[in-house]
Parts: sequence; C-alpha cells; structure tokens
Amino acid sequence: MQFALGDRHTLGGTSAGKALHLVDQGVDVTLHALVGDDDDGRRIKAAVAAAHVPLAAYASARTERHTNLMTSAGERVSIYLSTPSAPAPRDVDRIEAALRKAEVAVIDLSELGAALVARRLAGAAGAPIWTDLHDYDGAAAFHEPFLRVADVVFMNDDGTDDPWALMQSCLDRGPRLAVCTQGAQGASALAANGERAQVRAVPMEIVDTNGAGDAFFAGFLTASLAGEDVTGCLAAGARQATVALASEHLHPAVVAPA
Repeated sequence: MQFALGDRHTLGGTSAGKALHLVDQGVDVTLHALVGDDDDGRRIKAAVAAAHVPLAAYASARTERHTNLMTSAGERVSIYLSTPSAPAPRDVDRIEAALRKAEVAVIDLSELGAALVARRLAGAAGAPIWTDLHDYDGAAAFHEPFLRVADVVFMNDDGTDDPWALMQSCLDRGPRLAVCTQGAQGASALAANGERAQVRAVPMEIVDTNGAGDAFFAGFLTASLAGEDVTGCLAAGARQATVALASEHLHPAVVAPA
C-alpha cells in the first residue's frame, strides 16, 4: 500500500498541452479533438476556452480520461480510464481539409491521428506532419505509420539506452529531423544530413513534470516557424519546458475544474 502526497483533477492530454503552449507564444493554432457530451467534456471545453485555445470539438461517445501516477522525480505511469469512440469519417474529412490549409500539422498518437496518417499514406495532400512518439522504443508497431509520414519526430529517452541510435532508426524511415528529450540531461536532435545538436536543461525548481515534453515541443516548433536553426530551436524548447515545470497544470493558464 502506498499513500499519495497529493492529487489534482485537471486538464490533461498531449494535444491540449501542445496547443496551450503554442497559443502562449502567439502561434495561430486550432486544437482538433474528440470530446464527449459529458461532465468531463464540458470541463475540457471550459478550460481551453479560458486559456484562449481555439477548439474544434468532434462528437465522441465519451471523453478521454486518465490517471497519472507520478513520483517527485517525474517518473510516471498513465492509466487510461476511458478512450474516445472511433472518429466519424465525416469528422476525419473536416480535419483533413483543415490540415491542407495549415503550415504545420501536429498529429498525436491516437485513433484519430492514425486515421489521418492512414489517409496521408494513401496519398492525401496536406501540411508537413510533426509527431510526438513519446516513449518510443524503436519497434512499437502502432508508431510505425506515424514515423513514415512525419517530417519531424519527437520522443523521450524512456524507451532507449542510446538516443542517437534511436533517432537514426527514426530518420531511416523518412523524417528529416528527430528530436529526443532527456529530462534533466537536456535534449538532442539529429538531422537526416547527419547534423547533431544538443542543449542542457534549464536549471529550476520543479513543481510538476507533467506536460513538460509538450511545452518543449511547442517551444521548438515556434522557434522553427520563426526561422531558428536546430540549436536555437532546442534552446527555445528547453526554455518553454520550464513554463510547464513551474506549474501544477499543463500550463499556468489552466484553471482547475470545479
């Protein structure tokens, strides 16, 4: 038996985390998500609206919910309590149309993301895809289609002892750039042309590590859109990660639901 040192009920989800931090940096972004007509769905809509994140919500039989068990060192086990229903084809059509008008399409690991990726593999046109593979180990089958359509891939080092080898294995499937976050050790990037870059993490007092990877992703993407080189993008990602690390929520703009 273990006793929790604390608990909180708050907005979660990797896509929401990225959108919050992109909006924080002035990027024109729309969050496309499956949301149920239930109390949790209403809390999500209220939270993103309060944070000024434009939301395009699509009907789901239930809202995604999960419980994160976390240590003070940031180690985490995520237990999914419910997952969205399968996206309706007409909703995938609407999102695909939006992606054709975007400068960058951020597609996260999900059933909805898999549907969009399958269409891209079948020849659908659209913006360059950036995707977050999270704790990818280099072999998980679900991640493979995302890898093969992506322009840029992100991951953390939880699933590997050799981040450079993992990034190279990703590049061998087609992306032009791979980025690996390594917690307190900082982050690394490897380009298809062999260019390597690294930055240290920004020293700080950590409140909560949840969402730091999404904040890093958003900081990196924002800098890339502004024309920064890879090292500059890594540094921007490390700076933005501190915004999440200093908050008990994905972003300080999030207000805990009633």
